[in-house]
Amino acid sequence: MKFSVFQISRKGGREKNEDRMGYCYTKSSGIFLLADGMGGHPEGEVASQMALQVISAMYQKEAQPELMDVRDFFNKAILAAHRQILRYAAERNLPDTPRTTLVAAVVQGGAAHWVHCGDSRLYFVRHGELLTRTRDHSYSEQRDMERPSGAPVNFNRNVLYTCLGSPTRPVFDVTGPVPLHQGDRMMLCSDGLWGPLQDEDIVFHMSQKPVAESAPDLVEQAMLQGGPNCDNVTLIAMEWETPDSFESTRGTISTDSILEGVFASTVQAAWADSEADDLDDEAIERSIAEINEAIRRSAARKL
Repeated sequence: MKFSVFQISRKGGREKNEDRMGYCYTKSSGIFLLADGMGGHPEGEVASQMALQVISAMYQKEAQPELMDVRDFFNKAILAAHRQILRYAAERNLPDTPRTTLVAAVVQGGAAHWVHCGDSRLYFVRHGELLTRTRDHSYSEQRDMERPSGAPVNFNRNVLYTCLGSPTRPVFDVTGPVPLHQGDRMMLCSDGLWGPLQDEDIVFHMSQKPVAESAPDLVEQAMLQGGPNCDNVTLIAMEWETPDSFESTRGTISTDSILEGVFASTVQAAWADSEADDLDDEAIERSIAEINEAIRRSAARKL
């Protein structure tokens, strides 16, 4: 596999940045992850980091070197991450559960698959055109969505009706496989990026330059449009390269030289040696400590 990748996160006018992103890959498979911890609930940054850790750990176990069934993997990984967030809240006797959105994409076998829960989005651009994007799990994004029974007439249609960490089972959508063509670009982003911008602007920026240049441009544009009270802005962008056109540019990755069984990751996978859906108390405490330490280091870098 050969692809270019770029990730960036900027703190907006919020007290803290609860967004998290990262990617992992083997010789012939890769996964890209982004989660946005939800404000109004405790420890959103823990929920988003935990979601990435659980899913990346399960990916490391199952991508040998490819996932046998991507859809099945997504189904298991999403629910495992959800359960770990609930377990974290129960262990801490929190009055409310930490919550997070999630969007993830897997590329292998020359095709892309993705899953999303909430309003973190994936944009898929080909030849300067928007091939598709995910539809938020909010009332305003659902066609012909009627007012929920018992909801006030002026209810907020932008409110999410699902996420990881909520008391109810999460709703999520899985898409793929979608065959990849040379130059295809995928971007995973938080609502801090797409909120202030139109889809047309996002597609235009994604199409004009390599992802290592277009990604930071998009972030700057979103923060400018969002103003002093803008949300945190986070994205991870990938451009697919075919072997005959691959050029060594900033952010490019070739897995040709990776040995069988080798796994690379930008995500701290605290559950790498345990089943993500069956941890003992010691493993939970250890993973929580790693999450909190990662958050502390992230906050220190912002100072």
